[in-house]
Amino acid sequence: MTVNPLIKLAGAADDWNRRAIPDAVARDARRAVLDWFAAMVPGCVDGPAVALAHALAPDRGDGLAISYVDGALCSARHAALLNGVASHTAEFDDIFRDGGYHPGSPTISAALALAQAEGARSDAFYRAVIGGYEVGCRIAMALQPSHYRNWHITATVGTIGAAVSTAMLKGCDTDEIGHAIAIASSFAGGHQENLQGPGQTKPLHCGHAAEAGVLAGLAAAAGVTGSPDSLHAAHGYAAATSDGTGNWPSGLAGLGDWTPISRMTFKNHGCCGHIFPTLDGLRAMQAVHGFDPEAVTHIEVQGYGPTVSICDRMDVQTARDARFSVQYCAAALLHTGAVRLGAFTPDMLKRRDLRDFMRKVTVVEDSEIAAAYPERRQARLVITLQSGARIEHFQPTRKGDPDDPLSDAELFAKFDELTAEGAAADDAARLRDVIMTADSIPGQITLTPRRHSAA
Repeated sequence: MTVNPLIKLAGAADDWNRRAIPDAVARDARRAVLDWFAAMVPGCVDGPAVALAHALAPDRGDGLAISYVDGALCSARHAALLNGVASHTAEFDDIFRDGGYHPGSPTISAALALAQAEGARSDAFYRAVIGGYEVGCRIAMALQPSHYRNWHITATVGTIGAAVSTAMLKGCDTDEIGHAIAIASSFAGGHQENLQGPGQTKPLHCGHAAEAGVLAGLAAAAGVTGSPDSLHAAHGYAAATSDGTGNWPSGLAGLGDWTPISRMTFKNHGCCGHIFPTLDGLRAMQAVHGFDPEAVTHIEVQGYGPTVSICDRMDVQTARDARFSVQYCAAALLHTGAVRLGAFTPDMLKRRDLRDFMRKVTVVEDSEIAAAYPERRQARLVITLQSGARIEHFQPTRKGDPDDPLSDAELFAKFDELTAEGAAADDAARLRDVIMTADSIPGQITLTPRRHSAA
């Protein structure tokens, strides 16, 4: 290999600390931070972050970083951990489609905690977010799709994205950012069983990635070093976690010409992104054919690998199970019109009509759709109606993907809806204004979650 990907990526991150930021990229960074808050606030109300905030309160440390889970001022590592867990709980965080990766949860959790702790200017904060996305998303492209077979890529690569943002905010140069990447690659863990299996560990993956990334960035800033070959060596990170030593031509393609934060997917549904093509397709079919759920006898969902391996799930016991079930989400959409937070309340999970409808949905893999993954997330739906009619639809993309993005109005509506779970409307509105227009970092507005019984 003639190009060391670690050095190349570290240089790209360092460049974001100095180069002029195009207006469109600056806007995209603010949209990403707004979406992070939207995803994070519901996790401040229910989920493992609430329990962790209580359990770890004696260890919160001194500092000016904000743990939005309990409103406490604390150390950067403490805030990054708790906010990282909260921001991945409701399954509404952003996606970099080409890498199958959720960069916002670990990267912004770390960057915002450091920026608050260091009293950083907003310009430095947003540059660190852009740089963290740049490096993390490109490493994800180089490792996928084989990495995802056994590893939760947001837990793993998220550690590196968080480390880059931290190092940038600490004023590190290219060499030091490279050391942060190298150190973080030894902290990066999180396997698929705790993504696909039962339990509440999956959100902890992102909190750990954010906290470990802060540690790696601080270590590099303090002069701790790592191997510059950590990513691509024969026994480096890519070799340990994917087939081969990484597809670096893919990961580095277009470096300097485009940046990943401008190619993000913002979720339009509150479930696993692999279910989105099915939900968007069902909406399109209803708009054309006007059927109600009682008219349906069978739905066949033809998708790609993870549509089947992760989301073909009939055993739904918890809200988390439901968010990863094509069958449940299809039933919820057709019966209620939306798959947002309200689809996963205890009362919804008990509904007999949804449970009965789930049995009408089968999921299979389609070879052509599978071949287009991960660059395209598609589905083909075949619905049989009680009349005997058989209708089909091919869904070529997902609402929220770069080729069908959420408008600002749609993103703001999502933010307003989700932050209503844990913040007063006027507080949320002020926060939105700070993020989208102000020359200051978010954090001066403290969220005040309202405890309720949502799942």
